[in-house]
Amino acid sequence: MRIGIDLGGTKIEGILLDNQGNERARQRVPTPAGSYPRTVETIIRIVRDLEAQAGEPCTVGIATPGAISPATGLIKNANSTCLIGHALDRDLYEALDREVRIVNDANCFAVSEATDGAAAGAHVVFGVILGTGVGGGIVVDGVPLVGANAIAGEWGHNPLPAPRDGERPGPLCYCGRPGCVEAFLSGPAFERQFSSATGRTLRATDIAEAAAAGDADAAQCLERYCERLARALAGIINILDPDAIVLGGGLSRIGALYERVPILWRPWVLTEPESVQTRLLPPRFGDSSGVRGAAWLWPPD
Repeated sequence: MRIGIDLGGTKIEGILLDNQGNERARQRVPTPAGSYPRTVETIIRIVRDLEAQAGEPCTVGIATPGAISPATGLIKNANSTCLIGHALDRDLYEALDREVRIVNDANCFAVSEATDGAAAGAHVVFGVILGTGVGGGIVVDGVPLVGANAIAGEWGHNPLPAPRDGERPGPLCYCGRPGCVEAFLSGPAFERQFSSATGRTLRATDIAEAAAAGDADAAQCLERYCERLARALAGIINILDPDAIVLGGGLSRIGALYERVPILWRPWVLTEPESVQTRLLPPRFGDSSGVRGAAWLWPPD
């Protein structure tokens, strides 16, 4: 049996899976606001509660909104800032008396979808988060690729490829640089683009629904988004050449992405336009992929 923990900014979710990937129990509690010690205590309590239901010790994997720095062994780049600078893996090892595997939440999403999700059985999978931010994770034969700097898959903070005249230098990203993929393709960025073009305010998924209902302004905005996403993913295909790309996050619910993007990326992929083999897929487990992927950080024996 295996336990996965999704450590989010507003909630901590735990799941108990058997070796076939069947869910045996689940628990969700609010994340203690701004308190690292209480966050650790909450994780320990969830693990012990789920183990009591399992009736045996379990492996534990954790999806975090940051990464463990290879240089310091401490959490870095976490939007849950109370985690930054702490040795979360060592603190949990001491409390639970066992190794705990901790990986970025985007990587856990990719692990879930590559293990028993939409891309099950694929050799190389790129998992994409399109939501408040733009993240990514790489999985090869079921194992997440972390990288020498623990930033593998962080495509959101590269420049948007082949920028048009109206896209240079591009919007300022929170990382301090202009023109990042995230500054164009996050949910809030998509909503700002629509508002700027129309003077109207809609949520990202509502823009897509309006486009499907015949709203010409919404359709134009959505097509522009699809074309930018196609350029950005074509760059990933040219470097990584994955078997599958799985979309996650709130914008993954927009059906038009799966129809338009594989057509629009053809001119940018370095192969015959009609023969791009990479599949673009919606997630099987949606919001549950992070916590499931954390559990799958310990593969079946």
